[in-house]
Amino acid sequence: MKKMGLMGAMPEEMEQIVAGMEQAEVQVHGNRKYYTGYLKGVPVVAVFSRWGKVAAATTATTLIELFGVNELVFTGVAGGVSACLSVGDIVVAERLIQHDMDARPLMPRYEVPLTGKQFFATDTALSKRVFDASAGMLRQEAGFLQQLRENGMGRPGLYSGDIASGDQFIGSTLVKEAIRDRLPTVLCVEMEGAAVAQVCHDFGVPLAVVRVISDTADESSHELAIQFVDRYAARYLHLIIEHYITENHT
Repeated sequence: MKKMGLMGAMPEEMEQIVAGMEQAEVQVHGNRKYYTGYLKGVPVVAVFSRWGKVAAATTATTLIELFGVNELVFTGVAGGVSACLSVGDIVVAERLIQHDMDARPLMPRYEVPLTGKQFFATDTALSKRVFDASAGMLRQEAGFLQQLRENGMGRPGLYSGDIASGDQFIGSTLVKEAIRDRLPTVLCVEMEGAAVAQVCHDFGVPLAVVRVISDTADESSHELAIQFVDRYAARYLHLIIEHYITENHT
């Protein structure tokens, strides 16, 4: 049976997942609390990674090397870059890129040194299963969708595509538009996923990244993101993971 790693970059994102674990035990490594246990009988290790690429890479490496996870699902929120996205939509990553990587003139912009890569792909099969689980959640969780409607949100959309990561909270229309102009395939931005994708590539561990749009990466983002995380993020991500495990591991 596979051991699944579950990562989130904020404690609110992971709280319901950890609360639902059976036989949960905690181990502390590198100032992170790693929760080992079971979700619906499936062995999992869940951890709040903290913000940023270094924090995420350290956490992912520990999950793989110390805890022996052989698939990794990274959940969280993101700022929408594509005009097609609205707050509450779900994006499952196909590829990830660091929008702040720039070693020119030694190599092209965005290329990670010594890899020959700008984009790191997620695992196709695992990502499809997470996408399908997200679709199942949107079909079946009528009560949650009703809660969203009562708070003025439309029915969430579900997308797959490219995600950009950087050590920067994007809260500026000008910065967002610059990223969109340079990287037109990118749907949303966050601060960790591309680093985790590089780690999983190096270790040969399948990765899926799923992000819920919390804000529109503009001047209102700091308020929107905090409100969304406080009200919805934990429930969103717990439901997605619950559907993923139910549909694929039980």
